[in-house]
Amino acid sequence: MKSKRPKRLIVGVSGASGMPYALRLLQSIPEEYEIYLIASSGAQRICKSETGIELNRSSLTNHLPEIRNENINFLSNDDFFTPVASGSFHTDGMVVIPCSMKTLSGIANGYTQTLIERAADVTLKEKRKLILVVRETPFNTIHLKNMLQAAEAGAIILPASPGFYANPKSLDDIVDFIAARTLDALQISQSLFHGWKEV
Repeated sequence: MKSKRPKRLIVGVSGASGMPYALRLLQSIPEEYEIYLIASSGAQRICKSETGIELNRSSLTNHLPEIRNENINFLSNDDFFTPVASGSFHTDGMVVIPCSMKTLSGIANGYTQTLIERAADVTLKEKRKLILVVRETPFNTIHLKNMLQAAEAGAIILPASPGFYANPKSLDDIVDFIAARTLDALQISQSLFHGWKEV
């Protein structure tokens, strides 16, 4: 009898502002998921600058003990020989958080120069969930066209645009909102934020 496949999620972190969103998502993914984490070199620099945390196992363990690091597989953004580069490696979806306009462009146009872009391309071609938490403002016409093209290919475009109807009291509340909406889009149960008028 075949053993049940573990739940797997790919998390790409690209070089855009918004690293607290990525860290909160990593803190909130249920422990039954294997996480395949791909961080670009830009993301690593920006994360250190914005949060003081480096995107490696020891730094995450020291600063965010609630992250189950034994479930995280750290992948190099230039390693195309890792399993997530192949469609035959089954996952439950992928999120790029935050998603820079450069990474969006690569995904929207099938230009897989990095592992994040390749994994996203695989996710789309295998008809799995791909969530792009885009972070830029304002958007120019090229950005909007790339978002439309990615959406037409099957991606869900989830701008890092927090709602204020829940009367957030802190920056953490705003970060929780985006992380919660991302988990909702992945159809992963979360307790960070209750939807409109939910009790």
